[in-house]
Amino acid sequence: MTAPLVLLATDRAHAEGEPGHAALDAAFAERGIRSRWAVWDDPAVDWAEAALVAVRSTWDYEHRLADFLAWAEAVGPRMLHGVDVFGWNTDKAYLLDLARDGRVPVVPTEVPSTVQDLRAAVARVRPAVVKPRVGAGGRGLVVVDDLDAWSPPSDPGAWVVQPLVPSVREEGEVSVFVIDGRPVAQVRKVAGEGDVRVHEEYGGSSHDTPLSEEATRIALDAVGAAAKILDRELVYARIDLLRHEGRLMVSEIEVTEPGLYLDVRPANGGLFADAVAARL
Repeated sequence: MTAPLVLLATDRAHAEGEPGHAALDAAFAERGIRSRWAVWDDPAVDWAEAALVAVRSTWDYEHRLADFLAWAEAVGPRMLHGVDVFGWNTDKAYLLDLARDGRVPVVPTEVPSTVQDLRAAVARVRPAVVKPRVGAGGRGLVVVDDLDAWSPPSDPGAWVVQPLVPSVREEGEVSVFVIDGRPVAQVRKVAGEGDVRVHEEYGGSSHDTPLSEEATRIALDAVGAAAKILDRELVYARIDLLRHEGRLMVSEIEVTEPGLYLDVRPANGGLFADAVAARL
């Protein structure tokens, strides 16, 4: 009998797989599951041949969100999470839904719709972080301190405003991985010198750390709240947390294409493969 095939969706810049992908590739092979990385917008890929499709590193969706969501819809029920989850999670306005749910602390977030509202939102929380509602990898993020010297973007309805959380430069950002309903790992991400972005391309670094009780509790509550809002099981998630006003708060919840940080935490590969195997 032919082993089931899992297609791992990625983008052209990561056609071989996300960083550290060898750990995930090996984990699937050890479980008798065939796996292959496939570029999501490659017309030559036959997604119907897969028993299951898992979005992994489609980190270019921000420029073609409508196309990405149309592709996910076309793949249909063999897709983990699916288009409804992706449509909600790729627009950072979802943070307002989480805040309204009331179960988890969320970094204060505003989604202004006019230039006047955008400037007012920035003025309330200066220094402010202004970032695209649809974006990945820290691209497009700016820190605004001097309101008079700042030129607002021309499309204010496409941005979110948050206070600059000082701890991102000191304590860093905490990411908790929740797979199959269990917190399984925690990574501390530190911003590069002179920046607030924790991504490696901006000088940031990531470090495997023990799970903490506070981060674990908030991560579980965040996944539970998101699952309730979406009325869907969330097989995997990465919860990003920042310490604001003395406590950890959710800065983002990634359930579309969260990097597993396999180069820092290779054991995540086996845990992810187990969750996929359970659903084949």
